[in-house]
Amino acid sequence: MRIFCSGENRLIIESNSLIVLNDLLSKLSYTSTLYHINTGDLATFQFKNHEAVLPIAIKHPLIPVLYDMGTARNVSSQVTITTKTFLHYEQLKVLLDSIRKFYGSIKVIIADDSLKPEPIRGENIQHYIMPPAQGWFAGRNLAVSQVTTKYFLWVDDDFLFTEKTKIEKLVEVMEAVPELDLVLIVGGTVNGNPFHFSLIYEEGKETEGGCLHRKSGGKFHSLPGYPQCSLASGVVNFFLGRTDVVQRVGFDPKLLRLAHSEFFMDGLGDLLVATCDHVSVGHQPRARNDHYTQFRYPGKDDSEFKLQLHFFKNHLKCIKYG
Repeated sequence: MRIFCSGENRLIIESNSLIVLNDLLSKLSYTSTLYHINTGDLATFQFKNHEAVLPIAIKHPLIPVLYDMGTARNVSSQVTITTKTFLHYEQLKVLLDSIRKFYGSIKVIIADDSLKPEPIRGENIQHYIMPPAQGWFAGRNLAVSQVTTKYFLWVDDDFLFTEKTKIEKLVEVMEAVPELDLVLIVGGTVNGNPFHFSLIYEEGKETEGGCLHRKSGGKFHSLPGYPQCSLASGVVNFFLGRTDVVQRVGFDPKLLRLAHSEFFMDGLGDLLVATCDHVSVGHQPRARNDHYTQFRYPGKDDSEFKLQLHFFKNHLKCIKYG
């Protein structure tokens, strides 16, 4: 038996015994000499006229993110409710009263970029004042950044908790599908009406970018063990998410008002999303507020800016809505 090392990246093993040769090969190990957290290498194995190429993944292991779930398995120790408000204090008060009717001690985090902030007081309520009119996604980033529980429930400030708003049922689904390195964002319905969509991304040429297809109502197969839930790409503004993974994806603060689907577009490939029809939240009657409407429904410039941002940031040549 002879072993030769030629340079630093080639090893030759010769032996008259196939048993010895196989034993040596089984003890070979690969160690990268250069530090990198996520790369790869190719190892070539040659025997007579045969050659095999073995891909090797070089990746730093991830440190687990654990949460103290408390001694009692209750929703308040697992979930924080988050919302963003702007010129909607009457609606926000109705929302908070409805939350306390069904969940007396759950923490609520409010990001507020109203023009003239008003105090919001109450037990287990955190009220964060932002500079005026910073936008929806900036507020989402702020609210979610302060969550210390494993999950957070996102709601709009004009929603209304009802007997069908069972956070426990969404937590049950989340706990049953602990996907590694992914997040299962379980979305419910608003006033019993489901809202979900599918996203299909077609990679294009390097010079011109790809195409993104967003299909309203689109979904995939049902979630194993939960026939009332189906996998999708995005859901309504009423969803339960894993805090640490959503924080890694984040919400683009360049999008001030016309935004929601864009979060799921940024998370495509990282977020595993499901839509469920067995949990619902109510919606308050729409109140007339001309000042709010001026900000909530901006002109076409905002829509054009959003598309320009998509095309540049996501390197797209087209976005198709259907």
